[in-house]
Amino acid sequence: MGIKKTQVKAGSPLPAMLRSVILVCAIPLFAACSSAPKNPGDVFDMRKQAESQLDLGNKQSDRGNNDDALILLTEAQRLARACDDSSLIIRTSLSRGNVLLGLGKSADASAEFDTALAEAQRIGDRELSAVSRIHMYRYQLLMGLAPAQNLKDKTASERANIKTEPLYAAFAWTVSGLIEKEMGYFAGAEAALKQALAIHEKGRYLEQAAYDWFLIASFRSQDKNYPLSREALTQSLTLDRRVENSYGLASDWRALGDIYAKEGNSAESKTAYMRSAVIFRAQGNDEAALEAESRIK
Repeated sequence: MGIKKTQVKAGSPLPAMLRSVILVCAIPLFAACSSAPKNPGDVFDMRKQAESQLDLGNKQSDRGNNDDALILLTEAQRLARACDDSSLIIRTSLSRGNVLLGLGKSADASAEFDTALAEAQRIGDRELSAVSRIHMYRYQLLMGLAPAQNLKDKTASERANIKTEPLYAAFAWTVSGLIEKEMGYFAGAEAALKQALAIHEKGRYLEQAAYDWFLIASFRSQDKNYPLSREALTQSLTLDRRVENSYGLASDWRALGDIYAKEGNSAESKTAYMRSAVIFRAQGNDEAALEAESRIK
């Protein structure tokens, strides 16, 4: 409390007046101590900041703002390391890896996934180890570094280790769907994505559910099932509107333009591309707007 003890030799009585002064002064001091806030024990301020930055970074990434996302996630990772929180270190590394991959920095992305896995193994967390490996398998799939069949079996094996965190399980199902699609098994790909969709809908993760429908539309389109592909994109548009996801909406309309073009419907295709461009431009993404317009035939 910052109060210095009075130095008195042992056995020397205090003068009566001094004893009175000390006693009187001590009463409000002890009273103040009794009413002071209790020691909070554990402190989570830095962790809360890291979690907040991580959440914001992930949202920016989901909406296509990878440059902004990387800034937020780099700060989240710094805070995670500063408070030596293994779970946060792992999760920020995985998120940074995803964003770096989206920015075309594949070597840096791979290093982040390695960091996440090494930390998960160090603390013996089976679930975080599993989701870290699944991120690696997705990276290997996208980079063409391993046969899809091998990745399918490995992903299924790791998915069985995810017991408690629904979003990890949903991510695992999404990667399984991407692998099935790569192998040309479109029905299996859609079935896997619907597992992820069910998790996202149950938890009301509407932005992620919209992306599930977007991927399902992509699988159906590649399987040349254009009417059902458009139906899936309608579901994605509905959800993206509910969460005001401008990037998702623009991407949905651009994909609709692609499907109409494949069907030979140039008028509807042009309308969809123009609507995509309008949304991209409204959010300040002129480059994407121009790209959407360039698809008009």
